[in-house]
Parts: sequence; C-alpha cells; structure tokens
Amino acid sequence: MKKSFQLFVLGLITVLSSCSGSKDANTTVAQVEEKPRVKIASVKARPVEQLQEYTATVEAEAKNNIGPSSPVRIDQIFVEVGDRVNKGQKLVQMDAANLKQLKLQLENKKTEFNRTDELYKVGGASKSEWDAQKMALDVQQTAYNNLLENTSLTSPINGVVTARNYDNGDMYSGGNPVLVVEQMSPVKLIINVSEGYFTKVKKGAPVNVKLDVYGDEIFTGKVSLVYPTIDANTRTFPVEIKIDNKDLRIRPGMFARATLNFGVEDNVVVPDLAIIKQAGSGDRYVYVYDNGTVSYNKVELGRRMGTEYELKSGVPNNSQVVVAGQSKLINGAQVEVEN
Repeated sequence: MKKSFQLFVLGLITVLSSCSGSKDANTTVAQVEEKPRVKIASVKARPVEQLQEYTATVEAEAKNNIGPSSPVRIDQIFVEVGDRVNKGQKLVQMDAANLKQLKLQLENKKTEFNRTDELYKVGGASKSEWDAQKMALDVQQTAYNNLLENTSLTSPINGVVTARNYDNGDMYSGGNPVLVVEQMSPVKLIINVSEGYFTKVKKGAPVNVKLDVYGDEIFTGKVSLVYPTIDANTRTFPVEIKIDNKDLRIRPGMFARATLNFGVEDNVVVPDLAIIKQAGSGDRYVYVYDNGTVSYNKVELGRRMGTEYELKSGVPNNSQVVVAGQSKLINGAQVEVEN
C-alpha cells in the first residue's frame, strides 16, 4: 500500500512538471510572436509650393476726420453715413457770422492798401508805409482764407462717409470730428512676416487674399510696401498689401487671410496619419520603419495639403513611415507589418 502511494505521488509530480513546462514553452512562444502590428506607407520628396498664410484686418487707404479748427456752430451737414463723396465736394456748412465779419475787414484792408499804393506810385507815401499796408492786407487775407476753409468743409479725397457725430445746429466742441471719410479704393492690409523671409518678399509680388465674409472667393492684391527694419521683439517685419477694390465690396474692418508664395522646394510629404503630437509640448514626431524596427523621429512641419503634410526635416527621402498602430510603439521597437 505504501509503495503504491509513492508511485502515485511520483506520477502526479511528473504530470505537473510536464504541464508546467508546456505552459512556459507556450508563454515563451507567445512572447516571441507578440510584436506590435503596424501599417506603413512609402514617402518621398516632391516639389511643394512654399505658401504662408497671414491674417490681417482690412484698412482704408486713407482716413480723414472732417471738422473745423475751432469751436463753432454747425449750420448744415449735406451728407449721410454711407454716401460716396468726391474730392473737393462740400460736406458741411458751419456758421458763417465770423466769416462775414472777417470779409468786411478784408475789404477795408484792400481799400486802405489800394489808397496807399496809388499814393506810393506818385510819391505821396513812403516805401515803409506801402510795406506795412501790404503786410496787413496779407495777414487779413490769410486769416480770411483759413476761416473760409473752416466754415465750408470739403472732402480732401474720393471716399465714403463712415461716421457722422453731429446734427444740424449742434455746437462743434473740438472733440470727435463732424464726419469721417475713408478712401476704400484701394484698401490695404498690414501683415507681419517672419524675418527668415525678409529677402524673399518683393514689392509688386502678387498676393491671394480671402475674406471670411466671402468664403473661398479669392481677391488679388500685391505687395505695395516692405518695411526696411525687423522688430527685435517679434523677429518679424511689416508688409503692406493693396487690393484695388474698384467695386467697393471689401470694407475696412473685414477679417482677411493673405497667402504669400515663396517659391518651390523639394520636401518629403507624409500622410497626416503618420504625424504624432507629443503630449505636453508642441513637438511633432513620426515613426520611421527600417528593416523590422521603428525609430521615433522629431519632425518640422511645413504646409498641410489635404490629408498630407510637408516635412521640412526629420524624415529622409524614400523612407517608410508608420500610419497605423503607433499607440503601442516605442523608439527602437521591433514590429510586424500588416499588408
């Protein structure tokens, strides 16, 4: 009986050992076979237009505040907000009482000068008397002309009335202008461009402009001014863009997006599925596949083109990149590629 029990125990140990060995073997096989499965795509360099988009607010070509130089009562305003006006057009008539008084004084000065001038011609007045009368007349004439300009207010530009701050009969106090006139043909944008493009921005270069209010419609402008200095704080320089705007569809204050073309460069283009954003930073990475192993490469993004990204650096030409299965990968991991 004792011998039978010993044989039973020995047999049980043998069976358990055999099972344990089989389990370890299966685990080892599973570990060997358990490589992350990924999908890859072949990528290469191709010509890519170097387009940069900048946002700006539309500004008028010129903006004039219309008002007299001193406080005076407003007699009549001849235009309303939204009216188109021409250069030299009379917009506002201020109270003319002071002007009438000054005109009488000017006529008296002219009479006195003419009398002195006649006497001077026949030797009845000295040169100093003639000079004094002439100076007095010139001073009076200048004062009259100045008051005339500030009594009958005209537009200095062709434009549109964009603000009216007073009504007929109001006393102009010298604060806000009576009217604001803005020239809207052309209009302009001011954008700030990175200093790396300083040598590439040329005056007269064409610029495509989109306005949010008009969707994807493209308006054509051109570079009208390149500022000659770099802002030391932002490392940018201002660029002025003008748009003809002959139909006046573009208005000051509209939000605009201007696209500048800096030529063509050959750069690697990858599917957007290959791009990984590192948590906690703005860095972007791509897993590059090579002979069963992947490397975690930091990349510099260029343009986004639909479902693709241009890469400025980080991935060699004619590489293979991972486009699916990145969540299980680490740098240097061995992977299995799915067809």
